[in-house]
Amino acid sequence: MSTGSAAVRMERDGLGERAVPAEALYGIHTVRALENLGFSSRPLGSCPVYVRTLGMVKRATAHANKAAEILEPRIAAAIETATAPLIAGELLQHFPVDLFGGGGSIGIHMNVNEVVANLANESLGGRRGDYTPVTARHVGASQSTADVCHTAVRLAILQEWEPLKGVLARATQTLRDREQSFASIPTLARTCLQDALPTSLGVLFGGYAALMARRAQSLEASVHALRAIALGGTVIGSGDGAPARYRAEIVPQLAEVTGFPLVARTPLPDALQNSDDIADVSAQLRLLAESLIKVAQDLRLLASGPSGGFGEIRLPPVQEGSSFFAGKQNPVIAETVMQCAFLVLGCDRAVQAATEHAELYLNVFDGLAAVQVLDALALLCAALERFEARCLRGLQADEERCRALAALGRGAAPR
Repeated sequence: MSTGSAAVRMERDGLGERAVPAEALYGIHTVRALENLGFSSRPLGSCPVYVRTLGMVKRATAHANKAAEILEPRIAAAIETATAPLIAGELLQHFPVDLFGGGGSIGIHMNVNEVVANLANESLGGRRGDYTPVTARHVGASQSTADVCHTAVRLAILQEWEPLKGVLARATQTLRDREQSFASIPTLARTCLQDALPTSLGVLFGGYAALMARRAQSLEASVHALRAIALGGTVIGSGDGAPARYRAEIVPQLAEVTGFPLVARTPLPDALQNSDDIADVSAQLRLLAESLIKVAQDLRLLASGPSGGFGEIRLPPVQEGSSFFAGKQNPVIAETVMQCAFLVLGCDRAVQAATEHAELYLNVFDGLAAVQVLDALALLCAALERFEARCLRGLQADEERCRALAALGRGAAPR
């Protein structure tokens, strides 16, 4: 049928009927989530890594349900096939539910179940919206929204950490290179922004390199803790509704699908009640952001001038710095990194709120916390990549200015 110019199909649930766009892979539960829970203009499809890891979870659960004889082999195979486009990052327009909708991520889980069910039915010769022979309940067998989304967002963070890890390693090495190349350049140290004593410019950059290496190490440890997953715990970590054979199969199956060395969280009820593992990653990202603020702020100060400032280093010119002063070069990359870091601090505050407001048997705000961590990872990766390539790598010392400053400080007593 059609309504106006848009073709629709009618679907029914326990609350009644709703029109669903005829070509949509999602169904009535997604439509209700859009009506009731959408507010942020951040659809699930705007977070491809989350869709991908949800697809991985659904592939593993189908296999485990087949092994537990919960699903017929033909149904399980159709579900596994249907997860392929999700894992490949395709069909993102069919995931319109709000990333931050209430209900403990129920809208997200139902959206995924409906899309996978419709894709599975099409592979078996069925039509969208008929849910025959595969229903959303088949796709969600032995699972709850709680353990599915809890697991998928942690897998997403594990995946998104890898690009930032690489960028951090490059930035750290670049700072070590600057430490070595500046080791023979004397300059004047300052404490409390007052003259202190002569030192080497390399000492400062060695401190930056050590700071980045330490932050990367601590962040990696917190991310690796997310390899302990709650899948198999169903609603509150008790495993109710999931047979023992399924629970024995699910974590090894998901590890095979993802390539991560996953283990089951213990105890499972704790995993679903508390999001401090996500909060720990966020705290480490906050510390990294604060560290980048310090480094970028120092570089702005050291490069200030050219006549009226410190003038000890020269940042690579990347674009004109002023519409008024000809030839002015502003530290735009360093300032961009600082603004990125400010946003990351905001992400962490949202994570703190989501962690603080966990209550009783399930933290229904766990998904919001995890998406904030994903946002922070993406922000830092993009900004730090530019910082390393367009600022740190081409940074130079003004050796003449540094030596002149060092000479001024030779007579000063250390303070």
